Amino acid sequence: MRPNEGLRDPFQQARLWRQSRSIETITQQIALLTSKNAPFLAHCIESVGPQHGDHVTNAMLGLSWHQFAEALDCVWIINKQMEWSLSRQVNGLNGYMVYASEAKKLGLTAGFFCTGFQDAPHVQFRRNSSPLSVFSYAEIDQEMHRRFGG
Repeated sequence: MRPNEGLRDPFQQARLWRQSRSIETITQQIALLTSKNAPFLAHCIESVGPQHGDHVTNAMLGLSWHQFAEALDCVWIINKQMEWSLSRQVNGLNGYMVYASEAKKLGLTAGFFCTGFQDAPHVQFRRNSSPLSVFSYAEIDQEMHRRFGG
């Protein structure tokens, strides 16, 4: 396994989140952030513009532990190539299953074992699925602005 992405700024998270969302969903999210006193997050999601691609995250910007430097995504490398398959095996083992099992032994939360959206490359320090279970939107907004607002 090789580290692929750790700290992710809210602009990058906005790009990833937006790429599989309709304009109606994006507009609703901007309105929600504005109503929750999170103007910096609303600015981030609006400023990255249209994005297109596959669904890769359920975490809206600011609501991923990546923005708090408490999460890491790794990729499985086979013969110098990145492998994303959850079913491929080498010597009877899938790299993501081994990675997640070892992370769990260390007390980390592994996305491989998440119900709903399975995020096999992802591990995080906290058991809380989202910073929103610990902080308010306004607190997250202030912290993201402090860290990434320039």
